[in-house]
Amino acid sequence: MDNRNLLLAVVLSGLLILGWDVGMRYFYPEASLSAPMDAETPSAANAPAAAAKGDLGAEGAARKVDLKAALASPNRVAIDTPRVAGSINLAGARIDDIVLKDYRETLKKDSGPVRLFAPEGTPGQYFAEFGFIAGGVRQPSNALWQADGTKLTPETPVTLTRTDDSGITYRVRFSVDKDYMITAEQSATNGSAAAAIIQPFALIKRTDRFATPDQFVAHAGPLGVFGGTLWDPHSYAELAELGGEKPEGAASWLGFSDQYWLGALVPGKGDTDSVGFRSLGDTLFRADLLYAARTIPVGGSVDQATRLYAGAKDSRILDQYEDAGITYFGKAISWGWFEIFEKPILWLLRTLNGLAGNFGVAIILLTVIIRGLMFPIAQKQFASMAAMKAIQPKMKQIQERFKDDKQRQQQEMMKLYKDEKVNPLAGCLPLLIQIPIFFALYKVLVLAIEMRHEPFFGWIKDLSVPDPAHILNLFGLLPYDVPGFLAIGPLAVLLGITMWLTFRLNPTAMDPVQKQMFAIMPWILMFVMAPFAAGLLLYWVTSNILTVAQQSYLYSRHPQLKAANAAADQAKT
Repeated sequence: MDNRNLLLAVVLSGLLILGWDVGMRYFYPEASLSAPMDAETPSAANAPAAAAKGDLGAEGAARKVDLKAALASPNRVAIDTPRVAGSINLAGARIDDIVLKDYRETLKKDSGPVRLFAPEGTPGQYFAEFGFIAGGVRQPSNALWQADGTKLTPETPVTLTRTDDSGITYRVRFSVDKDYMITAEQSATNGSAAAAIIQPFALIKRTDRFATPDQFVAHAGPLGVFGGTLWDPHSYAELAELGGEKPEGAASWLGFSDQYWLGALVPGKGDTDSVGFRSLGDTLFRADLLYAARTIPVGGSVDQATRLYAGAKDSRILDQYEDAGITYFGKAISWGWFEIFEKPILWLLRTLNGLAGNFGVAIILLTVIIRGLMFPIAQKQFASMAAMKAIQPKMKQIQERFKDDKQRQQQEMMKLYKDEKVNPLAGCLPLLIQIPIFFALYKVLVLAIEMRHEPFFGWIKDLSVPDPAHILNLFGLLPYDVPGFLAIGPLAVLLGITMWLTFRLNPTAMDPVQKQMFAIMPWILMFVMAPFAAGLLLYWVTSNILTVAQQSYLYSRHPQLKAANAAADQAKT
């Protein structure tokens, strides 16, 4: 029977490993964190289009665009801030060229900065547009604007101006702060011969071709805050199936999120007509912000301000904007339910990184601190287990004595616990307390942009991606790639070994089948955890080593527990 159980466990383990790899590839397809912008690929574009009142209209097909050629156009105003570089496209009053100075595309020394925004028609198109609907007709998106300056900086705002055929003059004044927030102040002055109905609008349009995968711990896709509540239920694929979504409640902000980057619109004062998201087909999506129509008499004007965030999801910067009045802006990072634990852990991780000068060392120190804080709980857990072991003979006597009277048996058990001052749940409660803390640490290591491209030692050059060394190709010496479910590196092997040691020292006596499963489980976890970020594996390995040391110490404090387990094992054998 035991051999059959062992064979079944091996077969199920193999299916789990293969199923995990297939599932990860299906639900979380590989995608780069930023788009390679130099290739050409077909895409849809935002051609000039008429729109019904209260709608920004559909999209038409357009030609392919080369990134370098688009950025070489003379119709551009440069953007230069401490964190951002790029340009404004005078054709359409679009911000379609944003790179982030503080972050590189890849680990290569000659790698350029991360490109967030790119012009329409390029492979990684992603941009913001600020315009007007006049008389129910959307103004041409390719209309050429005139600028009163050559460079947008925190000290020098730039105003774009154009006048349509009817005599209405439109202006968009751009200003930018030292971080990632751009303010667009739109105004229209009616110089025509009759009253005009005008609606300012802003939009963000992007492709999802290079978006990061939408994961349980890190949302990627449309999101925002509506009616004072965070809204992020859909991935791009789900939004494409729905066609569009208009969340209920007033919008505090809306946009698109990646694991580390955010493009979002923040409405200014003024009533809105339509706010929401839509799928445009061909992997294109749009966030729309359309303000209410206003009747402007001859000689009158309308003004509307909108802010655009285009940058990194640095929690300190997002929290500053939230403190300045943008509701739940910090929740653009997918903190989830355990934010109360995650924020202090992230603060401590940053502090340790500042002291150690190495993010990997900071993870190790953080793990030591957390396990140290949890040590009193572990002591109580072991003490409870030792007490339960001590009264097991009496428990068996009660079970035998009242085996035909379950109610009386339960009453006598409760009386025994009370007389011996033993709480049977005391061994479980510490585990329940630790779950939110360790899950919070896991999420911090996934979400913290501080870990991106941070090296540890030796071959680990980036703690935010899987261990690059694979045993089956001799750490890169053999010229072939290892399949995903076999891509086992040194950190994954250390994880398996240390997990096996923790199971060996488990203070709970097990039957033979349980022992077989626990003997196999560490190696299953080795395969399952191998595709995770190296920083997470470093945490788990460190945690396991500390667990082994902790269990060894606690066994020395409770020798009766170890002796009882050994006697139970011998009796079963």
